[in-house]
Amino acid sequence: MRFTLIDRIDAHQPGKFLRGCKFLALGEEYLADHFPRFPVMPGVLMLQALVEAGAWLWRATSGFAHPVIVLREAKNVKYGSFMQPGRRMDVAVDLVKTDGATATFKGKGSDDAGQQTVSAQFVLHGYALAAKGPAGAAADAKLLDHWKARWAVLTGELR
Repeated sequence: MRFTLIDRIDAHQPGKFLRGCKFLALGEEYLADHFPRFPVMPGVLMLQALVEAGAWLWRATSGFAHPVIVLREAKNVKYGSFMQPGRRMDVAVDLVKTDGATATFKGKGSDDAGQQTVSAQFVLHGYALAAKGPAGAAADAKLLDHWKARWAVLTGELR
C-alpha cells in the first residue's frame, strides 16, 4: 500500500514554509481496519502528512537535490481531534534549519473546523542512490522526474 497524503499545495516559500491539505475520503483503504465502526485517520498517518509536506518544502528549497528523503527523528508529537472521512486536514510546515543533508521542521495539522489534529517537530535526511553505482544513478533520475511531475500537479504549476 502506498500513501500519498498531500493532495494539494496551497502556498509555499522555499526556505520558509509550505501550506497544503489532505482530503480524507471514506474509500481510503486503511479506514476499513482503523476503527471500522468509527473510521478515523490513524495518528501515524497524520504525522506522515506533516513529514510529506516537509519533504516537499525541502525539495523546493534545495532545488530537488535529494532524490530520497527519509524521516530521521520525530519529537514533541501531539495529537488533538480525530480526522474523520469527509473532512479536510490543513497542513502547515515551517523549515527551522538545514545542516548539510539534514533539515529540521515544525509542523501542525488541523481539520477544516480549525481543530488541531497533530503537531510535531521532525528531522528529515536526504540522500542520493548514485553513490551505490550506475543503477542508483538511474533510479535517482527516475525519482527526480517523478517528484518534479508530482510537484507540478500538487502546486498547479503544470508544465
